[in-house]
Amino acid sequence: MFQIGDKAVYPGHGVGVITAIETKRISGREQIFFILRILENGMTIMIPQDNVEAAKLRGVIRKIDVRKVIGILKERDVAIDNQTWNRRYREYMEKINTGSIYGIAEVLRDLHLLKTEKELSFGERKIMDMAKNLLVKELAIARDVKETDILREINSIFGP
Repeated sequence: MFQIGDKAVYPGHGVGVITAIETKRISGREQIFFILRILENGMTIMIPQDNVEAAKLRGVIRKIDVRKVIGILKERDVAIDNQTWNRRYREYMEKINTGSIYGIAEVLRDLHLLKTEKELSFGERKIMDMAKNLLVKELAIARDVKETDILREINSIFGP
């Protein structure tokens, strides 16, 4: 389980720090909560210890796993989805909300590839930015480097 000071990833919000572990009585039942402060925006989220798995809260990936994420970003032999933009949007959001960094990398890669074929919708551009931000934060923490270094690497993979 998590300890105070641990970094954890909350799906759709990104990396946060466990700032406290509190016991609260709710509906007559005592529950233990992890208090997570999201690094990106300072938002505080309370996750019941019993609900960690369902909430898909997880630790930051290990440095060794970063290579696999970069490999996904570099992959070019993938089928681009020709569905309507709103169906793609839904599927991309589902992948992001799983909390899987590999799914997030796939979303970013697929949208960049799609962008070379046609103009992205506003929603798709927003998802692409979200996926990139989530990746940059977690990869920077996993590698213990600056976010600008990760951003530079991602930009070199996809070009301007």
